[in-house]
Amino acid sequence: MERLSAKRALYPLMSVFTGIVVLVVGLILANREYGMIYLGGVWLLLLLFGYYKACLAVIPFAAVTAGIFCAVTYALSRDVQSTLSAAARILAVCVAVIAGLGIRTSALISNLSTLRAPRSITLGMMIAVGFFPLLMRETKQIREAMRTRGAGSMLRPRVFYRAFLLPLVIRLVNISDTLSLSVETRGFSVGDKNYTVYKKTVFGIKDGVFAVIFTLGTVLAVIFL
Repeated sequence: MERLSAKRALYPLMSVFTGIVVLVVGLILANREYGMIYLGGVWLLLLLFGYYKACLAVIPFAAVTAGIFCAVTYALSRDVQSTLSAAARILAVCVAVIAGLGIRTSALISNLSTLRAPRSITLGMMIAVGFFPLLMRETKQIREAMRTRGAGSMLRPRVFYRAFLLPLVIRLVNISDTLSLSVETRGFSVGDKNYTVYKKTVFGIKDGVFAVIFTLGTVLAVIFL
């Protein structure tokens, strides 16, 4: 996600709200003939506002996923409109995640801290966002260790349990202990204690312009398309 983040991203919470609105409206308009026009307009709008990395990154995934779903839908229904609706639903999901992919995790947490959100939410978000890359890294290391030692195929229950699952659980338990000590050492607390935000996130002119264009486009799409 950090690789796809925009250098001058929009207001983080507005980006999250934009993704939710695009997903809901995109699914609503999926059965309409010109629903993809709305999704294409949102994609272009995000591209113009600096989310070009995320916009370009979703294209291969959207093409492959939409192609598979369209092929399956057409094979089952033999209906072009149903096939286009299936493609629109996949594209709605892909366009909706662009705004989220362009947000830096630190910016979103800073935004929540600036708004004085409960520390339990910000702390939980920090841990949750960092957990999945850590899980992938640990899984990769264990798989490499299995290949080095010639443990065998993971399809065998005994190999999967003893050579993969058990080491993974032990590593995650050790990491959780280290993480809890790290959080406590750095002074994080879920209580109502005063804290300062080093770099506050503010709603700027660029955010206002995007909000106006996006809101007008969404309202017109729902009314006229």
